[in-house]
Amino acid sequence: MSNLEKLPVTVITGFLGSGKTTLIRNLMQNPQGKRLAVVVNEFGDVGVDGEILKSCAIPDCPEENIMELANGCICCTVADDFIPTIEALMALDPRPEHIVIETSGLALPKPLLKAFDWPDIRSKITVDGVIALADAEAVADGRFAPNVAAVDAQREADDSLDHETPLSEVFEDQVSCADIVLLTKPDLAGPEGVAKAKAMVLAEAPRALPVVEVAEGVVDPRVILGLEAAAEDDMDNRPSHHDGHDDHEHDDFESVVIDVPEQDDPVAFAAKIEALAKEQNILRVKGYAAVKGKPMRLLVQAVGARVRHQFDRPWKPEEGRQGRMVVIAEHDDVNEDAIRAALVD
Repeated sequence: MSNLEKLPVTVITGFLGSGKTTLIRNLMQNPQGKRLAVVVNEFGDVGVDGEILKSCAIPDCPEENIMELANGCICCTVADDFIPTIEALMALDPRPEHIVIETSGLALPKPLLKAFDWPDIRSKITVDGVIALADAEAVADGRFAPNVAAVDAQREADDSLDHETPLSEVFEDQVSCADIVLLTKPDLAGPEGVAKAKAMVLAEAPRALPVVEVAEGVVDPRVILGLEAAAEDDMDNRPSHHDGHDDHEHDDFESVVIDVPEQDDPVAFAAKIEALAKEQNILRVKGYAAVKGKPMRLLVQAVGARVRHQFDRPWKPEEGRQGRMVVIAEHDDVNEDAIRAALVD
């Protein structure tokens, strides 16, 4: 790549647990000869996704090409975090040929696109495309509006009630900003669920969008890389609920970090997390735990009451087998004492 060419950047957005990290891991393992760099943005200060990706580093995307921005939304920390990170990646030798940005599940993509208009980087990089992931099962179940009929009835009765739930706004903004939508976990949704989810996505899209089913993050890189969308120059066609506002707040969501003791049984621990999600309306749980008698670290990923766990790697000596979980929920649903009691006591 000539140093005069703009470096393409792909933004991967999508709700919590939609499969962004799995998708990027597969891209890293099948880069089609391109030198990749990855920026991972976490909501909460435990870098789970970044560490997962670093464990998959290959020569075309070595560990030094994977950078994390933790404890905050990337679109709210442009000057302090985002611009310096992009500049650091561009200064690598050899220089990456494509940058992939995984946003937090709570991030709105449009404010991030506006960051690419900053004079320091506008002449050097371009947004090749925005890829939105949507969990087909969750969308088909209507989880972004828990009771659509009741909301519609209230709006008809009172014109002032035109606001939407925070989760709905995040979902709609991600779809509206996308160049392509990937429907993930189609096996869980089934054919009817996938069809329903696709219809819902297209209903929210402000323009015609391709919607592609993707299982386990496996997609031909040619489908999502090399779109040449120049999204930073196409902002008017990507409407947002927050257009006209200088910034947005994340007070609707809160993350709690819980240190967890060594566990006797992975299955029992997963059951605790499942019960917690149901009782406390938890959106997302992710982190690590130590299991008695096991040298490997237990990786835990939960979306709502759906919990996955696996042993991912041996514990490092300096880690001291300390388990830690990030729990994310809507602000009004966070009860730290109850969360701590469920996971620790």
